[in-house]
Amino acid sequence: MTQGIWCAVAAYTMWGLLAVYWKWLGVVPAPQLLGHRIAWSFAILVVFFGVTRRWKTVTLAVRQPRVLGTYLIAACLVTVNWLTYVWAVNAGFIVETSLGYFINPLVSVTLGVVLLRERLRPWQWLPVGLAAAGVLYLTFVYGELPWIALTLAFSFGCYGLVKKKAPLPPMDGLVLETGILFIPAVAYLCLAETQGQGLFLHLSWNLNLLLVGSGLVTIVPLILFAAATQRIPLSLVGILQYIAPTLQFLVGVLVFHESVKSKIAGFVLVWIALFIFMIESMVHARSRVA
Repeated sequence: MTQGIWCAVAAYTMWGLLAVYWKWLGVVPAPQLLGHRIAWSFAILVVFFGVTRRWKTVTLAVRQPRVLGTYLIAACLVTVNWLTYVWAVNAGFIVETSLGYFINPLVSVTLGVVLLRERLRPWQWLPVGLAAAGVLYLTFVYGELPWIALTLAFSFGCYGLVKKKAPLPPMDGLVLETGILFIPAVAYLCLAETQGQGLFLHLSWNLNLLLVGSGLVTIVPLILFAAATQRIPLSLVGILQYIAPTLQFLVGVLVFHESVKSKIAGFVLVWIALFIFMIESMVHARSRVA
């Protein structure tokens, strides 16, 4: 179990610090960053699956149109999430991206109620209401909806919903998703190159290496996360997931000096909501065991 905890902590820490990596690549337009992230992720997964000989499940899935359709939807949702995140980080909205991942668990609960007709337990209504109040407050402060946070939360929440119904294990599903996106991503990168806008191999050697490494920083935490979910209870994974947005928030404020003075009340409401949600979930899990 200890090994699983360390895998989860490592995965969430990498996700929390990922904004720094994309900031290093700030000279590259977000669509090109997304293209490289997809292309190199798929390349690494192909090598990984080749070494571990795990292709059988994926090749069987490719022959089933319904399964392919499920992962096509998942691929579109993860594209929206990745593109929004990369653009937001390099546009100076790291703090708002952290808000998206703070409210994501509550968005997932709401989606379950609306789309799956799940019922909220009495004490779950309070954190959902507090989170909604926090978003409304930030809407008042911004003068508009915090669309970056909401796009990240809902795209990832819907992605989780699709993956919940998907038949393949997480890593098998990911190789299928990136495989679906691989040809469009490479086609876009080639088009950018022919138009004189491509930056790969036209930058310094360290930035070119960082572009190649975009696949590695995408896949490694996912492998660690998959390892963690196999070794520790999902309730513990749910608690540890807040490491990532907490680190994102701290990176935005302490490293890149984004202002939070006018937004702090909205964040406090969301943090209180998450605290209540976490305690309620732990109490419920213990009562079920008992």
